[in-house]
Amino acid sequence: MTSRTLRLMDAHDIRVRLGNLSRQRVYQITNRANFPKPVAVLEAGKIWLADDVEAWIAEHRPGR
Repeated sequence: MTSRTLRLMDAHDIRVRLGNLSRQRVYQITNRANFPKPVAVLEAGKIWLADDVEAWIAEHRPGR
């Protein structure tokens, strides 16, 4: 049996990962139809799987 650690990202993590974009810009990006769907919507905000976000970044923003 293998154990895998799930990494999660919130909007702030995505903001930092993309180069300290504005909160408004991150909101625009994360609401695109081609951006991964969040795995949870909490009172504090949305949460994504880090692997999904990293794959999206690799495909859509290869220089990051």
